Amino acid sequence: MAAVSGQGTTYNLPNYHGELFTVTPTETPFLSAIGGLNSAKRTTATTFEWQTIDRRTSSANNAALEGAAAPTGTERARANITNVVEIHQSAIEVSYTKIAARGNFSGANVAPQWDDAVLDELAIQTMAELESMAVDIEQSFLSGTKQVPADNTTARHTQGVLGVAATVNANGGVNRALTASIINATLQSAFDAGAKLPQDSTVLIAGSAQKVAITSAYAQATLNAPTRDRNVGGVNVETVVTPFGTFGVMLDRWMPAGQIAVVDLSVCYPVFLEIPTPHGAGTLFVEELARTGSSRKFQLYGEIGLEYGPTNAHALIKDLS
Repeated sequence: MAAVSGQGTTYNLPNYHGELFTVTPTETPFLSAIGGLNSAKRTTATTFEWQTIDRRTSSANNAALEGAAAPTGTERARANITNVVEIHQSAIEVSYTKIAARGNFSGANVAPQWDDAVLDELAIQTMAELESMAVDIEQSFLSGTKQVPADNTTARHTQGVLGVAATVNANGGVNRALTASIINATLQSAFDAGAKLPQDSTVLIAGSAQKVAITSAYAQATLNAPTRDRNVGGVNVETVVTPFGTFGVMLDRWMPAGQIAVVDLSVCYPVFLEIPTPHGAGTLFVEELARTGSSRKFQLYGEIGLEYGPTNAHALIKDLS
């Protein structure tokens, strides 16, 4: 299989018999768990923000004298965090002949098969590109680095959650094997830094190697309990029992290989810039472009960014082998 650049025709997009299987991974666990592409927040600017507020330091016996006058007023100033939407734009173009010639087959078997279906080339190519764009967004939401350009010579980039975690357990660039102690120490540091670590929405996000490492680490831990399943945002995750609670483990193939993220999903949201279209405001949409010849061309377009909440809600473990 190969990518086709430019217009799709009966020559570079041949039909074959039988069921169509997608062989490239398209799952987006993090994006799906925080609402996906259909249940996002909306913005009317390329940048968007949210607020944080802290509390004063509390102490034991912080008491007043009997009959004392009211003290000087104290208030807490709020702070803001900003992110930016990035543009996801691509296109598909298919010739009139390719759209019409559904009976052309290029395989060795030219007879009809029991599982043949009428191939809608536009639908197939549109779905393939939408799935690819969703994976692009998943990777941006995890590993993206914020970029707000001063002019239109560079693209806007949204900030991903991995780069803003307030608690980072690193090992100076030297890889080490994961242990339950490393995870527990990270959770402890995050808790001490103010992370709430709600058990119903906090997950450990890991790629394949670190998912195996988590299983091995907690299989040997004294605080281990039988692994249980649960759903977070419709995504199946497994759970591990730690001194700070029972947390889900989300397998995500787009995580960097040597890292594990501790993410509170409840504070994360996709944010779309609403684009005026002939049919109303659009978020991620497909629209046909003007025809200039014997083909049909569609663009796929959306501007999306990540709201990741307070940075101390998340933690990151790095330098894992």
